[in-house]
Amino acid sequence: MQNTLFFAAAFLYAACALLPSRRGAVISGVTALAWFAHGVALWGAAFAPGALRIGFAIMLSAALWVSVAAYWFENRNFALDGLRRLVMPCAFGAALLPVLFPGAVMAIENRSSAFGWHVAVAVLAYSTLTIAAFHAVLMALQETRLHARTAPSSGSGWIGGTLDQLPALLTMEKLLFRLIGIGFVLLSLTVLSGVVFSEQLFGQAMRWDHKNVFAMLSWVLFGALLAGRHWRGWRGKTALRFTLAGFATLALAYVGSRFVLEVVLHRGIA
Repeated sequence: MQNTLFFAAAFLYAACALLPSRRGAVISGVTALAWFAHGVALWGAAFAPGALRIGFAIMLSAALWVSVAAYWFENRNFALDGLRRLVMPCAFGAALLPVLFPGAVMAIENRSSAFGWHVAVAVLAYSTLTIAAFHAVLMALQETRLHARTAPSSGSGWIGGTLDQLPALLTMEKLLFRLIGIGFVLLSLTVLSGVVFSEQLFGQAMRWDHKNVFAMLSWVLFGALLAGRHWRGWRGKTALRFTLAGFATLALAYVGSRFVLEVVLHRGIA
């Protein structure tokens, strides 16, 4: 049943990516339907009585699921149709990943109730910073286009048309830092719960393994960006570089490491 819903969600995401921009109401409705199907499929795939299925595919799929919701809500307040061109193809792939890589089942009967909250907050942090990374990529393309020597109308293509539909760079920047601020708070809670409740969550003291090191490095990068924004007025390319570096580091912390363990090394939960 879950696989059918995953395929249905992927099909609807693909339809959302291909629909013309003028069909705004249809895009909004199809996005909501795809998001609902994706969420039901994720719930059925990830949760079982006394157990939790985890893996890079489930985590990445859940991150894109929340990212689609963030796009849907923000698009109601700002003209972010250009973001759809990036988010929907990625959501299409993310909806199919759990079918191809189902992950491993972890028993959670004897674990602290804090474990569920830790996982939920971690997914929200990944998701919020994922949509921030999409946002940063669009801003980089938008800035490049503004500084291009050729006129906007010459050879613009569908990418140029998509960028032309975005709000002004200052508005995009304001949205970016709103997302980063929310994501940083969630990431801080994730890191803090992992440090303070490590014994209860994972049955062992805090380990400085690759996941924790990369997570802390990502936290430092996003914290430095917000501090630099507040005290030094960082913006533009500096903000975009910090955002993408922080996101790449965060992706390596769990999704990247799980991909290597599951797909490359064919190892179970670690």
